[in-house]
Amino acid sequence: MTASDPPAYCVHCGQASPGGADHDACHNPRTALEPPRFCVFCARRMVVQVTPVGWTARCSRHGETASG
Repeated sequence: MTASDPPAYCVHCGQASPGGADHDACHNPRTALEPPRFCVFCARRMVVQVTPVGWTARCSRHGETASG
């Protein structure tokens, strides 16, 4: 699986989400501002660092993601 493949896992719970489908329980106003905790490509737990201006999340296999 590569970074160009569609997301296969939920970033909040790490469970499979076939075809990139959202988990309604995981996508709510509370989680809208939270950084991702799981990699969308491999479901590995990511190293997350939150700062006053944003966050970064790093997967050991797929690299780093940062807030916009």
